[in-house]
Amino acid sequence: MSSPGPVVPDLASVVEQMRDVRRDLHAHPELAGAEFRTTALVADRLASVGLVAHPLPGGCGLICDVPAEPVEDLPRTLLRADLDALPLHDTKEVPYRSTVEDACHACGHDLHTAVVLGAGLVLARQPPAVPVRLVFQPAEEAMWGARAAIDAGALKGVGRAFALHADPRLDVGSVGLRTGAITGAADVVSLRLHGPGGHTARPHLTADLIHVLGIVATSVPAMLRERVDPRSGLRLVWGRVQAGSAPNAIPSTGELAGTMRCLDAETWETAPRALQTVVEELAARHGVRAEIEVTRGVPPCVNDETAVAAVRAAVTAEFGAAAAVTTEQSLGGEDFAWFLRSVPGALVRLGTRGPGTPAVDLHQPAFDIDEAAIEVGIRTLVAVARGTAG
Repeated sequence: MSSPGPVVPDLASVVEQMRDVRRDLHAHPELAGAEFRTTALVADRLASVGLVAHPLPGGCGLICDVPAEPVEDLPRTLLRADLDALPLHDTKEVPYRSTVEDACHACGHDLHTAVVLGAGLVLARQPPAVPVRLVFQPAEEAMWGARAAIDAGALKGVGRAFALHADPRLDVGSVGLRTGAITGAADVVSLRLHGPGGHTARPHLTADLIHVLGIVATSVPAMLRERVDPRSGLRLVWGRVQAGSAPNAIPSTGELAGTMRCLDAETWETAPRALQTVVEELAARHGVRAEIEVTRGVPPCVNDETAVAAVRAAVTAEFGAAAAVTTEQSLGGEDFAWFLRSVPGALVRLGTRGPGTPAVDLHQPAFDIDEAAIEVGIRTLVAVARGTAG
């Protein structure tokens, strides 16, 4: 006599379980590239309902298909979650406060993981007509996890891709939608100026490098914006300035570092060259030499119109038309953009602000969510999976 198969829970049971999962993950955050415990937890929960998860190379992250075999060659609908936490100290006084020093789920990835996992458990009960792929990727904050998942075959056979992101500016129960660019490209810029150095008593005999560094720091962002289409939303903002070690010595080197962000894919491609031209012009004018390095991060995350319409229809069917709201663009980077460079899809925002609760922004150590968002997220993704035509 064969043994009974796994018991697949109903929605209410899944939501309750995922609240516990989310709290567990919040209490045990793991940084980019070290999400081993998180990966194992997700794999165990998927296995409990008979789903088979395939780990990504390196052991962080996994892929799981529902059902496991293709359905009449239909392209799969991909649902993606990110696993990693941020290197921040958790300042909240809650039972699920982080137990790991200087690691905290301050961007909602614990919520994202619980929601996609919960959607997978619900879909395992009755797989949708269009097959689904669940992707739990590592290292979103480090901006390499999406490409690692894609390199491992995450997009093979996929027709559309969807992801949710926590949004503390939206009330719980709301889902934020936007067609086109919803998040920006994000690159890291490192700039070093070189001069001969000298005595502060005789600046006329050398290049006053700190003075030039100040000119570059204040002038380059504006000059760069003049070289590109203003509709691109290009912004260069410095986060670090460093030069000199003695008050009476003009240094021979100085450094600037910051981020360059924009909302337009074409501008993202051409901005590094425009930046180099502007900096070299200024440096030559003041008798110093410039070295520039642009470390590519992520492109803009551009939502497909049809995919956004599919989410709107799903949210309306589940919660009513008022729950689907238009959301703002952000210059924050999101590596789900790499998925949307290859297949149509949508990144949507999941409201996490509770009634009467002041919003604590993402990437702050006191960030938390109203856990009612878990059910909203699960029901949204399940409805998308069951309603999309691939």
